[in-house]
Amino acid sequence: MPRRKIIPDAEVHATIRRLLAEGGDKAVAFGPVARQTGLAAATLVQRFGSREGMVQAALHDGWDRLDAACQKAEAESPMTAKGAAALLKALGEESGDGGADLSLLAVNFRDAGLRERAASWRARVEAALALRLGGGPKAQEAVAVLFAAWMGQVLWMPAGGKGFRLKDALKRLT
Repeated sequence: MPRRKIIPDAEVHATIRRLLAEGGDKAVAFGPVARQTGLAAATLVQRFGSREGMVQAALHDGWDRLDAACQKAEAESPMTAKGAAALLKALGEESGDGGADLSLLAVNFRDAGLRERAASWRARVEAALALRLGGGPKAQEAVAVLFAAWMGQVLWMPAGGKGFRLKDALKRLT
């Protein structure tokens, strides 16, 4: 089978994130990525320079996807408690198949740039949630707990854990 010559970076990034999710850091090298994408390993070297560059590019692309999903969810979610739940649901869906995979992004904080992206994204999500819960100190407190509970649920779902119902948590916090 002939190799495909043009594959968008986004497709390569998704493949890298999938390999990371399935086999961890050691699963990603030029050879396996080349086999999965149909690109030559030399092409990957030309695109990314190093294995670390390839992984970093894929993870930054994941955060870019989350930023875009956050912007869309903010625009589509009403300014109510139900809107807060809708916002988190939309972000959780982005974490699914071929998406950003929050559980993967959250464990790759060795890089200062990725840690900064994560902190910025969390602040943005918490601010959007607070707006939907009426703002003020009580909303800020509720949002911190809600975000932590939701993030814990997202991280444990792949392990087969049954999560709580988000709307029940919102009722208790507001």
